[in-house]
Amino acid sequence: MNINHLSFSYGLQKIFVDVSFSLDSKDHVALVGPNGAGKSTFFHLLLKDLEPDYGTITIHRSSRLSYLPQTLQDDLLNMDITVLEYLKTARPFTQLETKLNSLYEEASLKPKESKKILQEASKIQDLIDYYDPFHSEDELMDLLIGMNLFDKINQPLNTLSGGEKSKVAFTHLLYSKPDIILLDEPTNHLDLKTKDFVMKYLQKYHGLILIISHDLEFLNTVTNKTLVLNKNTQQITLFNGNYARYQKQMAADAISKRNLLAKQEKEEEKLKKIIAKYIRGNEKKARIAKDRQKKLARLEKEKVVLEKRSKETKFKMTIKEPGDYYPLKVEHLSFGYTEELLFKNFSLEVIRQECYLILGENGVGKSTFLKLLMNHLKPIEGTITFGKNVSVAYYAQEHESLDEEKSIIEQFYDITKDQKFLRSLLGRFLFFDDDILKKVKILSPGERSRVALAKLAILKANLLLLDEPTNHLDPETQEIIGTTFKEYPGTMLVVSHNLDFIKELKIEKILLLPSGKIVSYDEELVKAYELLITNPNLEV
Repeated sequence: MNINHLSFSYGLQKIFVDVSFSLDSKDHVALVGPNGAGKSTFFHLLLKDLEPDYGTITIHRSSRLSYLPQTLQDDLLNMDITVLEYLKTARPFTQLETKLNSLYEEASLKPKESKKILQEASKIQDLIDYYDPFHSEDELMDLLIGMNLFDKINQPLNTLSGGEKSKVAFTHLLYSKPDIILLDEPTNHLDLKTKDFVMKYLQKYHGLILIISHDLEFLNTVTNKTLVLNKNTQQITLFNGNYARYQKQMAADAISKRNLLAKQEKEEEKLKKIIAKYIRGNEKKARIAKDRQKKLARLEKEKVVLEKRSKETKFKMTIKEPGDYYPLKVEHLSFGYTEELLFKNFSLEVIRQECYLILGENGVGKSTFLKLLMNHLKPIEGTITFGKNVSVAYYAQEHESLDEEKSIIEQFYDITKDQKFLRSLLGRFLFFDDDILKKVKILSPGERSRVALAKLAILKANLLLLDEPTNHLDPETQEIIGTTFKEYPGTMLVVSHNLDFIKELKIEKILLLPSGKIVSYDEELVKAYELLITNPNLEV
């Protein structure tokens, strides 16, 4: 892949300016940069969904490119075919063989055109060979087991949970054996066990992989090169090594630059003193002053410029009032999308200021449980009761609570229309000037996350329901919100696969789904929660 003098803008907003670099066919590359730097935009340029203003993107015409987006398309969400039927479309042997036989028959009937027809047949045969029909079933089986989907192969796609659908889409992409893989936040819906399998699988993958992810463990394990998108300069710079190595290099470079700048500033001060002293002296002194002016001019031209530090999200989570001693009671809850229930006779009693981590593999009902609490879904049986003076705020994983057709500032009009207050609030979440007039539907997932966090901050609720709040956020912002939620004085129920974020919180208890068991928080238990869920002898 070759990028030559690429420039791209959204209207007057420049995203990339005269960017050039090349990637090898076996590179595994991380794309890193702050939210809004253009990571997803770069993917859409590669996919030809967008056209560059200037420059070229050159990809070998025979290369097959596959893309896993953050949010799945509706056609996959609603398909009424089984998981296995869908996955087999990634290597459509039957259709390819039918087409091949048809071409051979056509070539025999049209001898004058046979050369051209047989060339097309040869390409199809090459693709069949590439898909390796003799080992394909074993490869698919390995993927199904590794992605924890084997027991779902006969289940219709439209009955799966969001996390399960994401894993099916990921499995389909890997099974299709593309030459170039584009992954946008691929670990958002993966449990720890599945993530470990994917990391090992991609490490051995013989193809070009480009990854947008805020999961640093994933990036450091899978990638060997790093593309850094600079929002201030609109440049993309290629570094050898994974993200951790890039960080070390940048830290060392920063120290060297500061040391050099200090030396230059000292020399600059010395030259200025000589010029001031000799500028009005005799002819000899004037010549010395003139010589030092030339040196000063060269120094100022070569002087190191330290890069401006990016602005950071700044906010606090406060509450209006403490609320009831028992802010939440769940009694004899039963719910399911099919005859097989996700919850059966489940009860939970939460005490004020407790922080619960909800753990379970994809499809066991973590997000569903929060939606039941928010009355977005109705239980089959049982009751959900909030205590007196309890105010609830919900962070939805896919930001469903945001109105896509409204601007950023309009999302808050049901709370207040005080423009000065809202501009001040949104500024703390890095939305300035005309940014606040952008419609949500054109925002990047990271920007949507910051809008959703701003809504949490303004509500001052004493009970928070958080569904993967660190998804889509850059590492710096993840660290900030981890510290912020650690100091939150209210009650929290959190769904998260982000171990670094989980460590920051003052979690006291773990709710294990689907068992409904409650255990005391322990970091090692979190890492091995798959074992806890299946261990019937676990002491609660």
